[in-house]
Amino acid sequence: MIQRLRGQKGFTLIELMIVIAIIGILAAIAIPNFISYRNKAFCSQTESDAASVAAAIADYYSIPTHTGMVAVADINYTPSGTNTYTITGTTDAIAINVTDGSGRCPASYRDANAAWTGSVFTKTMP
Repeated sequence: MIQRLRGQKGFTLIELMIVIAIIGILAAIAIPNFISYRNKAFCSQTESDAASVAAAIADYYSIPTHTGMVAVADINYTPSGTNTYTITGTTDAIAINVTDGSGRCPASYRDANAAWTGSVFTKTMP
């Protein structure tokens, strides 16, 4: 038989159950927010790739001998993760299309931003 020493203190079962319930409630609130923030990071990664391609194109045209339409091979930029990009348009208006290779950018974020069509982010350079 277990003997209790005088003055020994501890937690009762109900106190432990209340603490576990509070932790469960906090986790139920935090985990969906964390997943949403993580998925939005994929959108930011795609948008960042588009900005980096635009900077690489600007660097390409900063050399006076480079004229005419720039090609993907001309700028030698590797996008992050599984993202891919294409360059279309004319020298007056270049369109950079970066595809979110992960497919994890939330539709709500894409729909709220006019530059997104499906999983493709488009940046136009005047």
